Amino acid sequence: MQSKVMLGLVLAAFAALPAAAQTAPADVSYAEGAIEASLTGTAGDAASGAKIMGSRAMGNCVACHVVTAMPEAAFQGNIGPALDGAADRWSQAQLRGIVSNAKMTFEGTVMPAFYKTTGYVRPGDAYTGKAPTADLPPILDGQQIEDVVAYLMTLKD
Repeated sequence: MQSKVMLGLVLAAFAALPAAAQTAPADVSYAEGAIEASLTGTAGDAASGAKIMGSRAMGNCVACHVVTAMPEAAFQGNIGPALDGAADRWSQAQLRGIVSNAKMTFEGTVMPAFYKTTGYVRPGDAYTGKAPTADLPPILDGQQIEDVVAYLMTLKD
């Protein structure tokens, strides 16, 4: 019984700790396109990253990239490079930078910046045809970026 009480106290103490701070998109530091530090301080979850990559409502990476490890993702694209072996071609920091804002690594790419809020050319306010009145939210939040990177790190040749 005493161990259950102690476990409860430990869990309560952890619950009281503040959540890991997320680096705001404007505060991200790129080094030759790479982002060395985690955006959240929390490790990414590869299973969540796979869901994000295949979800049309989120990352939808498979709309442009082939990922043979995701056979359930129908209609995979061929606009971007195949992501098979991504972990062998790029480091975790490079993948974090590419997913966050690929234009920092590949000038002229058509890949969208998934973790950016400003600096867009003629953005629209949803489907209204009007310019937005404030900064746009990032497509993915910092933890979702970390999750996608965790999944990409599993893709080895």
